[in-house]
Amino acid sequence: MYETTLQELGLSINESKVYEALLSLGSSSIEQMAIKSKVHRRNIYDVLSKLLEKGLISEMFVHNRKEYRAIHPSRLLDLILEKENKLQIILPELEKRFGHYEEEETAYMYKGINGFKQYLQDILDVGETAYFIGAKAFWLDQRLQHFLPKFERERKKRGIKFMHIFDYEVKEQRPEILKLVGKPYKFLPKDYSSQTSIDFFGDRIVTFVGVKPGQLDEEPIQFVMRSRRLADGYRKFFEFMWDKLPFDY
Repeated sequence: MYETTLQELGLSINESKVYEALLSLGSSSIEQMAIKSKVHRRNIYDVLSKLLEKGLISEMFVHNRKEYRAIHPSRLLDLILEKENKLQIILPELEKRFGHYEEEETAYMYKGINGFKQYLQDILDVGETAYFIGAKAFWLDQRLQHFLPKFERERKKRGIKFMHIFDYEVKEQRPEILKLVGKPYKFLPKDYSSQTSIDFFGDRIVTFVGVKPGQLDEEPIQFVMRSRRLADGYRKFFEFMWDKLPFDY
């Protein structure tokens, strides 16, 4: 009944069958186990050896013959904790090795509304402050109305901060976005609006074209570049713009 779960916890198929059989049988002989578990007797001995090694069963002599009994299932939790402790010991060294290679710099494209949803998922996965230049409030696109509330809940749960510099038209045409994203935000001067937008977070720089306040293209396209060095440069540009623009709440 629970063979799949037991296998996910690290037991083999036959180990799962024999252990679950012993939970039902109590003290049992090899013959009884083979019948109950449907594991061939020639395989039982190897399975019992491994279960004994994992501390999941005990061995005893009853009337001059060996019998076996399952240890309390809480022992499964102990096995998981033991594996976690082993991982914690080597994790610092693994992380050190991970940091030795330079982050890969790549470029790719997302297309369509599902591609846009993947861009939103990237924001959650990266988990760092997101910056927006020439923001258009296109998150209010009708095709995202069921997806966005879940995204917003998860974004706030993970503590991901937003820094928006909106196009001037947004505060007149789609002011509801301001309440959704929350402060702080600023606006570009009226003469500097365009049909492009740039977002960046972590090592991602995402460029949009053909976007309008509150609306994506019919088949939206996002050009994505992954480069920590480039993203750090964009953050410097953003800081300069942010310092020069006034608050306009």
